[in-house]
Amino acid sequence: MDDSELVTAADVRLMQGLAQRVTAVRPELVNSDASYGELAWNWGKGHASEGGSWLRQLWFSGADLVAWGWARLPHRVRRSDGSVKDVTGAYLGYQVHPDHSALVDEVIDWYDRVAVGVERTVMPSAADECALTRWAAHGYETDPASLGDTGSWTQLNERDLSDLEQPVLPDGFRFRTADEAGPQAAVQAHVDAWAPTTYTAEAYEDVRRTPPYRGDLHVLVEAPDGTTAASTVMWLDEANSTAEFEPVGTHPDYRRLGLGRAMLLHGMHLARAAGARHMTVACLGAPGHPAARGLYYGVGFRELSRDAPLIKAAGQGG
Repeated sequence: MDDSELVTAADVRLMQGLAQRVTAVRPELVNSDASYGELAWNWGKGHASEGGSWLRQLWFSGADLVAWGWARLPHRVRRSDGSVKDVTGAYLGYQVHPDHSALVDEVIDWYDRVAVGVERTVMPSAADECALTRWAAHGYETDPASLGDTGSWTQLNERDLSDLEQPVLPDGFRFRTADEAGPQAAVQAHVDAWAPTTYTAEAYEDVRRTPPYRGDLHVLVEAPDGTTAASTVMWLDEANSTAEFEPVGTHPDYRRLGLGRAMLLHGMHLARAAGARHMTVACLGAPGHPAARGLYYGVGFRELSRDAPLIKAAGQGG
């Protein structure tokens, strides 16, 4: 029997627990959208507007969650510029603990059932050879849109926090936290950096309520005229002494001033003071998307893992 339900905040906490356990043993197997911080960010920013199209299935071994699937089904998105986008395909975020790899087939079967009749995409880790074999056996192929210089796949980058440069901002700019600057500045910083976006004040309130959000680890850069020119949220995983930047963005009028570099370095100092020994951040990995990758490499990050974007056409069955 299929007991799929809409994703809840309690489900996300269980998923984050699995992310922590996989990170502890095989960090390269943490799938896209399945990391501790990414789960928090995706849930917080999107569930109020898109949660009605989010279905989940959970698999347990005793009391422990060992696999989950989070299907984003077709829906309509309204963005900050007033535009509307119809998402016609389905996307799956998922994770399976490496000790329970046989469950990948059950995850795939479930996804094919709940997303039957529409185009289906998924992004397992390229390091997970077992999972890639099973997805291929179920008819999933490399997504052609992901190939070439402008492909949409992402890579996860890492560095340790043992040796950090000091951040340097241009004259008149200063660091602030979301706790200091307040919700309006935090929301506007994201909207300016990512326009058009679905992000709203309501979404930010949901982000703030999603563990492990901390306003003192939400860093802003304020320009001399008071504009919030850049921002990033850091998600601290205390169990693994690691933290993740997600998202990272700069106002288009303030790019190429070194704000992103300074903000990342400042953020890493804060994360280390909060107990982190290790840092991660994701970016687009294809050659035609060099900007973010260059920024992260410039402050010491290097690739840990990457996605393997897969697709199954709408006309193919389960």
